[in-house]
Amino acid sequence: MNAPLLITMCFSLSAAPEITEAKKDADGFLAHQVECEYQKGPTTIRVLTPDQLKKDFRYPVIYVLPVEGKTGSQYGDGLKEVKKLDLANKHGVIFVAPTFAIVPWYADHPTDPLVRQESYLLKVVVPFVEKTYPALSERRGRLLLGFSKSGWGAWSLLLRHNDTFEKAVAWDAPLMTMKVGMYGSGPIFGTEENLDQYRITKLIDAHAKNLGDGSRLILLGMGNFNDQHEKMHALLVEKKLPHHYTDGPIRKHDWHSGWVEEGVAALLEKKK
Repeated sequence: MNAPLLITMCFSLSAAPEITEAKKDADGFLAHQVECEYQKGPTTIRVLTPDQLKKDFRYPVIYVLPVEGKTGSQYGDGLKEVKKLDLANKHGVIFVAPTFAIVPWYADHPTDPLVRQESYLLKVVVPFVEKTYPALSERRGRLLLGFSKSGWGAWSLLLRHNDTFEKAVAWDAPLMTMKVGMYGSGPIFGTEENLDQYRITKLIDAHAKNLGDGSRLILLGMGNFNDQHEKMHALLVEKKLPHHYTDGPIRKHDWHSGWVEEGVAALLEKKK
């Protein structure tokens, strides 16, 4: 059997990542296998495109951010939910779901070079997608969808890189209260000092003024973190920061409880 063809890409790394060409997986997604120094082991980038791609057209990309490491599915599979709802065809959007070698909090560890989750997404996943697929390679074409840990991650990525991403959904996420070690976060943040670089409340204080007057932060719920969503909404109102907010209905804390379609619609809603 021939070895898979590798697409080698350089993003200012000492060792360029190796990414295989697309191969259809068991669910019908285009799957690329990745070997990269930003991760402790192999990872995968799964892609779902509209069935018919228009010639010379660039599509927005929604990054479906996982809440579990590797291929964990205790809370379901976001890309499977997107496919079940036929959202790629309904909206004319490319959906991308990367995996991570360990539980993702979308941060770089302060000392471990193999736990750089933020860098992996920004310097490997996004550039690869935009080179390989007809993706809109500008801020308005990069959108983030997450819940729980990945809702935190979506907001921290947007607040820290507001020139890179246009909008971010957080559904049922622990946005207000976090300490190193909570919800498996210890091996990723490492120290309280490093966590402070990603803490949502601090990021809002530091970067909210850079978001402009559009509702780029999308807050949906409820589920396990009702109180935190209510407090976050109150904080955003106090800061006079425009945002999209819904406070229900209460749903099960997973990808398949009915919130994904609402989240995608909010990401794609045109500025009024």
